[in-house]
Amino acid sequence: MANHRFSPVSEGEQPCCDISRKAQICLCVVLSLLVLVIIAVVTAILMWPRSPPNHKEWQGSGTTAHFGDIVLGRCYTYTQIVRPELRDKDCQKIQEVFLKSFLSKDPCDATEQDYQPLIELANQTVPCNKTVFWSKTKELAHQYTRVQQALFTLENTLLGYIADDLSWCGDSGSSEINYQSCPTRRDNCSSNPVSVFWNTVSKRFAEDACGVVHVVLNGSLNEAFDRRSTFGRVEIHNLHPKKVHTLQAWVMHDIGGVRRPVRFLQCVKNPEHPSCTSGI
Repeated sequence: MANHRFSPVSEGEQPCCDISRKAQICLCVVLSLLVLVIIAVVTAILMWPRSPPNHKEWQGSGTTAHFGDIVLGRCYTYTQIVRPELRDKDCQKIQEVFLKSFLSKDPCDATEQDYQPLIELANQTVPCNKTVFWSKTKELAHQYTRVQQALFTLENTLLGYIADDLSWCGDSGSSEINYQSCPTRRDNCSSNPVSVFWNTVSKRFAEDACGVVHVVLNGSLNEAFDRRSTFGRVEIHNLHPKKVHTLQAWVMHDIGGVRRPVRFLQCVKNPEHPSCTSGI
């Protein structure tokens, strides 16, 4: 075997495998550029405009724009200003549970059970003798309860206040809100999220009523009491006889109705009407 001799590196000499300082700087620059490129690519992917989810098309308008923000804002307005006795309600949780009630679900297969967690979370007690139902008299009934603030229509409760005039739906194939279109009865879809919501909260509103309850009906129509309305289909059938001892129906015509406090409101908007100038 040949004899090999290894001489130690003398002091002051660099090992042959050491990288020069210049090479180290170049390597650091290359690595830094590589990191920057990776960050730029990831950022571009995340910020690249995504096409909206391919939801099924329905005949109704889509979910109200900024739905979640509106729900949260109305909840805070109601609990902090309108009814401050409910200030301890968790509006963030109410918004979250409301969204969960319809997201990632078939919008033609909504059920009462979907809304039960929301109803329990926003539970509210309406005092006896203070419940007001309405049928085809929404504007007039709400004008009255704005003056008589001790009275409650459904829309004067927390959930009714939050959801009034809003539309919403999701899709079983997506976890996102459908802002493009939502189903209605015209789509042969009676179990849509909005209809089921109002049927469910209307049922609960009627079940909780007690004492004397009131209903404002439109006597100017051919049928003041419409069995197909929410009051005729849902609410009147869920009044408990043991809790409700009197149902007062205020059948209002255009202005000349017999309910004087309501007529006062009508005359404010129509002061020249004969029923208003002849004494009420």
